[in-house]
Amino acid sequence: MKSILLINHYAGSPVHGMEYRPYYLARAWVKNGYKVKIVAASVSHVRSVQPEIEGEYREETIDGIEYLWFKTPAYSSNGAKRFVNMLAFIRQLNKLSNKIVQEVRPDVVIASSTYPLDIYPAAKIAKKSHAKLIFEVHDLWPLSPMELGGMSKWHPFIMIMQMAENYAYKNSDLVVSMLPNALAHMESHGLVKERYSCIPNGIAVDEWKKDSEQLPEELDQIISRKKEKGYFLVGYAGAHGVANALDNVLEAALLLRGQKVMFVLIGHGPEKERLIKAAKEKNIVNVIFQPSIPKELIPSFLNKMDALYIGLQKQPLFRYGISPNKLMDYMMAKKPIIQAIEAGNDMVSDAGCGISIEAENPEALKNAVELLMSKGHAELEGMGDSGYQYVTRNHDYRVLAQNFAELID
Repeated sequence: MKSILLINHYAGSPVHGMEYRPYYLARAWVKNGYKVKIVAASVSHVRSVQPEIEGEYREETIDGIEYLWFKTPAYSSNGAKRFVNMLAFIRQLNKLSNKIVQEVRPDVVIASSTYPLDIYPAAKIAKKSHAKLIFEVHDLWPLSPMELGGMSKWHPFIMIMQMAENYAYKNSDLVVSMLPNALAHMESHGLVKERYSCIPNGIAVDEWKKDSEQLPEELDQIISRKKEKGYFLVGYAGAHGVANALDNVLEAALLLRGQKVMFVLIGHGPEKERLIKAAKEKNIVNVIFQPSIPKELIPSFLNKMDALYIGLQKQPLFRYGISPNKLMDYMMAKKPIIQAIEAGNDMVSDAGCGISIEAENPEALKNAVELLMSKGHAELEGMGDSGYQYVTRNHDYRVLAQNFAELID
C-alpha cells in the first residue's frame, strides 16, 4: 500500500468546510487502496468550522483519511497576522518532521498550501523518507499578491516567497498545476517542462443531487411567483466581493428594465450591503438579493433558474487560466451559462454550454441575456447538457484522482 502525505495549510473536509480539493482527492485515493495523511493548520480563513486543538496538534480520521492538525494563531484578513499564521504552520511542520517520517513513512510528499513556503519542510520529509516530492500549484505565488495586491517585487515578503517558488520548481520531482496556462511562467523560474502536469479543479459528481432539498420558503416563493409571471431568471450563487464584479449585474439589469428578466443573487460578502444600497438608489427592481443557503441546497436553487451568471474583475493574472468551482456547479446543473471573465482559458466555450462575454461590460451582459431569451427550450437544454457532459468527463474528482495517481505511480 502506497502512502501519500498531503501538506495543505487550508485543507478542509465535509465537517469543516472549504477547501475541499484535498479531501476529495484523498477520499478517492483511499478508496483505491492508498494510505493518505493530510497535514493542515488549525486556523484557515476559508473554513466555516475550525478544528478544536488543546495542545500542539491533533489527529483524527475522516472518511478513512488521516488528518494531522497543527495549532496556529488566529487571523482575520491578509496582513501581518496571516503571515504569522503561515510561519507557525511551517515551524510546526519542521518541528514534527521526524514524527511524520517515522509514523507515515510516505512514498509521496505533496506540498500544496497555496503559498510556497511549505516546500522546504516537504522536501526535508521527502528526502528522509526517500519519497517522491510533488509541488501542487493553486495560485501563482508571489505573482498573485504582486498583481492583485500591488506589492513590490522588492518587498521582503515577496522576495521570501519568490525564493521558495524558485526552489520548488527546481527541486520537485513533479509540479502539478491547477492553472492550464502556467507552464511558461514556471519555466521562467526554473521548471523543466517534462516535470509539469496540469490537473484542474474538480467536483464531486457522486454527491450532486439535482433537486433533492427544499429551498427556504421565502426564496422558493419568490422564484415561484416570478416563474408564474413568465420571468426569465438568471441566477448567481456565490461571494459578493470586489473580485466578483457584481456591479456589472446591476448595470445590465438597468439596461434590461422593462423586460421580463430577473437576476437572483444568493450569497454574502463584504460588497453585499453596498450593492443592495446601490440597487435601491438606482431603483433597480429586477435584481433580488437573498442570503446564503447551505451547500446542499445549491443544486435545488440552480435547477430553478433559466440561466446562470459568473463574472470576475478584469485581471491580467487570469492569463494563466482559471477553473472556478462555481462554474463546475453551474455545469452540473445543466443550465446555460453566461461567463463574464477574460482568462487564458474558456471552459464555457470549450464545452459549448453558454455565452462568454467581455468582463465588466454591462451592455455585453444585456445582449447575452437577450440572446438566451430568444432561444427555444430545446436549444437551452442542449447547452446545459453540453456543460454537464464536459464537467463530468473532465472534472470529476474520481477521474482527477486517478490521473494524479498515475503520475504518482
